[in-house]
Formats: sequence, structure tokens, C-alpha cells
Amino acid sequence: MEVFVHLHRKQRSGTAWWTAAVAAAVITATAALLPGLPQAEAAPGGSGRGPVTTTAAAARTMENLDRALVAVRRNSTEVLISWRLLGLDPEDTGFNVYRSTDGASSTKLNSQVLTGATNFVDGNADLTKSNSYRVRPVVGGKEQSAGKAFTLTADHAQEPVVRIPLEGGGPVKFTWVGDLDGDGTYDYVVDRQTSPQKIEAYRSDGTLLWRMDMGPNSTDQNNIEGGSATIDVGNWDGVTVHDLDGDGRAEVAVRIANGVTFGDGETFSHSDDEHQFIAVLDGRTGAARATAPVPDDYLADGPMYARFGVGYLDGSTPSLVAFMKNRVGSGAFNLMTTAWRFDGSTVERQWKWLRGDQDAPDGHSTRIVDVDGDGKDEIVEIGFVLNGDGTLRYSLEPEGVIHGDRFYIAKMDPDRPGLQGYGIQQDNPSGLREYYYDAADGSMIWQHSEEGVGDVGRGLVGDIDPSHPGMEAWSFSGVYNAPDNTLTASDTSLAPWPALGIWWDGDRTMELLNNGKLEKWNPGSPAPSNSLPRVLTTSKFGATGVGSAGNPTLVGDIMGDWREEAVYTDADYDELIVFTTNQPTDTRLYTLAHNPAYRNDMTVKGYMQSHEVDYFLGAGMSEPPRPDIVYAPRAD
Repeated sequence: MEVFVHLHRKQRSGTAWWTAAVAAAVITATAALLPGLPQAEAAPGGSGRGPVTTTAAAARTMENLDRALVAVRRNSTEVLISWRLLGLDPEDTGFNVYRSTDGASSTKLNSQVLTGATNFVDGNADLTKSNSYRVRPVVGGKEQSAGKAFTLTADHAQEPVVRIPLEGGGPVKFTWVGDLDGDGTYDYVVDRQTSPQKIEAYRSDGTLLWRMDMGPNSTDQNNIEGGSATIDVGNWDGVTVHDLDGDGRAEVAVRIANGVTFGDGETFSHSDDEHQFIAVLDGRTGAARATAPVPDDYLADGPMYARFGVGYLDGSTPSLVAFMKNRVGSGAFNLMTTAWRFDGSTVERQWKWLRGDQDAPDGHSTRIVDVDGDGKDEIVEIGFVLNGDGTLRYSLEPEGVIHGDRFYIAKMDPDRPGLQGYGIQQDNPSGLREYYYDAADGSMIWQHSEEGVGDVGRGLVGDIDPSHPGMEAWSFSGVYNAPDNTLTASDTSLAPWPALGIWWDGDRTMELLNNGKLEKWNPGSPAPSNSLPRVLTTSKFGATGVGSAGNPTLVGDIMGDWREEAVYTDADYDELIVFTTNQPTDTRLYTLAHNPAYRNDMTVKGYMQSHEVDYFLGAGMSEPPRPDIVYAPRAD
């Protein structure tokens, strides 16, 4: 059994920080287990990067999540129960699993405290009856209070699925998650691709909280130049969900214009339809808690579409980041990036960056991640990086990089310091197809070029071959081991389709999600992309994908252990179908949602891409470092 523990001793000058940091971490972790205890303050001396001072930034505040226990029927006799290990759980945290059948008293299922992976197979339940499961953490040999129960109904279907009811409505392109009501459980926010467009918020059980109407300025849904309130077309979103003020409840941030009606029924009015605004909504009611005008530098060229995301630009508090563009006539694009801070009552712009005539190639997605290890996030595009203060850190244009569809920032090489980047190119006149570089400074490590000009529309990274250390990176030129730039198979036509990665089956090589097919690459028997071993097909469970690629509306670690869920709707758009693994694992990892890089990634849409943690996750991995975080207060 592989077990990873999470007490990570960062080297610091002196011992005062270490003592205080451990105390704060233990208090915070224990507070998550024992209701009524205060949440941890930031450790004296800051987040531990650089000299110890009393004015350094605190660790970042993240969600105070519950165990998110889930149970699914594996087959006719077995149930898989899985739950979260939290980012700040004490190293020795174990668990007991309990089952109640038809409301009877609970029975403990495990004979010894479970100190390994946070999942358990129950092979003795009477599945003709209703069964409710709970877990109780065990810390220092003492059993703590139970978390929320998950009930598997009598004669439940044998499926790796949790179904969340929705109100009837139009097609859904995107789903976001956040703890809207502060109870520690992820709730859901979805768009509706109707005319006008709408946004809806649901509790975790499918109870409708509110509905927002994006108004008449969302009826023009052209994916390049549409209405001033249009959301979620092309690579644009203009919506995200996160706890922006650290009060334990998530807000919904939306780019709006004249005529939108908020979730509480109030209509936003402005003297014209051209000006746009940033609105921060109460996650429980949909009421506007604050609005602020979008800078009008490029107003003469029409409305600006937006990609939203959240990052911790100062290392401790979240900022809303807005990547916005509009078109100059029928030619080039204006590009503006802004950062915003919501303090609970007002939303204020922190800075504005205009590309102008700078050489800064952009693409169809954004990543917000700490590329240099100082604890503060940067804003990363496919061809340039902005520092957290809005200054240009570097551009990849001098390396021959132009526009492209997809890129990744991750710990691809476990033996190289820092993070690495991989991107693909669209119609690069030099013939450049894909490239791999150091994410901290943009220095190029390798590039692959071919004769002629090619539009490389897909690319992916992940450890899919355990015989090669580190991640593989591939588009349509063969599967390369990223660290050593060698092909894993000499026949470059033998490769998986580079769509989405997903953690599902419990080993430490990544699975693949391609147009509704969950697949597993077999490096010992490489095959063309249409002949990979199939794990499951989402349509067999009633799921409908988005667009020609059949994408889910969300992929992320939103329930159960560290593995990921894929969220679809049914054909009537009145149900979220959440695929969650039915396979046990021996790997113990804290929830990916408490990893700073991964949680930032979950707030960003654009062209759908896999989320990445900031440590190497793959075969032969080392113990992940403990995340440098504290929890927000539990609002319930």
C-alpha cells in the first residue's frame, strides 16, 4: 500500500516560524474536525518565503471543506465509499466507516482504524434496503464527531454516478462549484444557453437558490463579437465562483451590462448598453453585493468578452482576474487584463494591463499559478506571463511562439526545479508545432517543428507511461516524455487523442476523457486514438456532452477522495450527472481542491483543459508538500 503523509518541513531561518506554523496548522486542522474551535491565524513570520519578518503575507485562506463522502455501487454486491483527506489534516489522521441500514443504529465496518487511502469497499450491505454511510476521523487515537451522511437508496442503480436534479431549462455549457451557503459542501452554479442567457445556483442537493437573467444584451451570442452581457460563448465565460472575501461563503462574479436582472429580482440599469461592469453576487441569494465599471479604454471598439479566474496575487487573499478582448474592425484584437479585490462590501480594481503594441501572444485559456515559488500567483497565457502586480514578467514571442489553443503549467519533470510549461501552436509560419519551457522565466527547453504550417488544435500533458520518469506531452507528432524529449513509441500514429486528462482508476498514471469515452493508455501495447481500452462510456448513463467535442461541463475533484469527477447534464438539461469513481485505490492524497494551483484552475474555463496541481502527480511520485493554507471560517 502506498501512503503519502502531508507534514512538509520547509526550511526556514530560525525556529520560531516552524514552531508557530506547526501550531497554527494543527489548530486549523483540528478545528475542521472539532466544531466550535477557532480557525488558525496565519503563522507569525508570514508564508515562509524569504527572511522571517512580522510584516510578511499570511498563508492563503482557502475553503473549509467537509469530507464530501460519497458512495456508489460497484457491482451487484459491493459499494465504494470514499471521502476527502483535507489539506491540513494532522499526519496521523485515520478514519472509521459506519453504515446504517433503513434507519437502524450504525455499525462500524472496519476492524482497524483506516490510516491509508480514504476509501473503503463495503461488500456486506443489504442493497435491497437504504444504506447511509458516515465517516468519523480518528486523531491521536481519539474518534471525532461524524461528518455528513451519504445515503444510497434501496435497489440503487449500479453506476459510478451521483445525480443532482435541476429545474427545467436550456442547454448548460459550464458548471462551477463553490460553497455558496458555508456548510463545507460544494454547491453548483450553471449557465443556461437560452436567449436571453441565464445563470442558476443550486445547493448540493439540487435545491434551486436563485436564477439570474442576463437580459437583452445577452441575446447576441456571436462567439467573437456579441452582446455586452453575453457569457459562455467560444473560449469566453465572464463568470466564476469563489469565496472572494474569506467569510466562508462563495460569491459569484459576473461581467454584466444594462438590463440584467439579479437573482433577487433587482434589475441593473445604466444609461447605455455599451458600458460593462464587474458584479459580485451573494452566493445564497444572487443579489448584487458590489459592482464596479470595467475600464472603457477600448469601448469604441465594442463590448469586451471575458475569461474570469481567481488567484492569490499577494499570496494570501484572492483576487478576481479578468482577461478581456474585443476586435478592432475585422482585424486585430484589443487585450486588457485587470485584477479586482472584493472586501465584502465593495469591489475595487487593483490594476489594469493593456497589451497595446507589446509582443505578448495569447490563446484560448488562462492559468493563474505561482510560477516562481514565492507564494504569489502569476497570470499565465500561452505566450506571456504577468506578475501579480500587473507587470509583464516575460513573453515567449522572442522564442517564436504565437497564438495557440491549449497550454499547461505543471510539475512535469520531478527532477527539475520549479514548474514547466507545454503549449501548442495554431498556424505558426515557422512550422513550430509544440514547445516545452521553464515556467518561471520562459526559457525554452525544447521545440518541435515540422514542414509547412499546421493548426495543432489539441495537446495534453500527464503521466501515462510509468516507464519514463515524469509526464508525457503530446499533440499529433507522437507521445513524448517531456523531461527527456524522447518518443515513448517510435510509431507516432500510436497515441491517445489529446483531449482531457482525468484521475479515476486509483493508480498514479492518468486516465483520458475523450468525447464521452473514459479511456486508459496502455504503453505496453500502444494503439491509435480510436482503439484505446475503454473504462466507461458516459452516454450509457444518460449523459450528454457539450459541443462537437462532447465535453463535460466541469472536471474537478469535487467529492470523495482525491480523484476527479466529470459533470455532465442529461438530454433534457434537468439533471447534473456527476461521474465519480467506483474503483478503490491504495494512494492517500489530500483533496486536490486544497492544492492552491489546482483550486485556481477550477475557477477558469476558456477552452476546457485539465487542471494541474503544483507538485508532480504520477508514477514514482514523492510525498506532496503540505499546502501553505489556512481555512476560512465555517459559516454554518
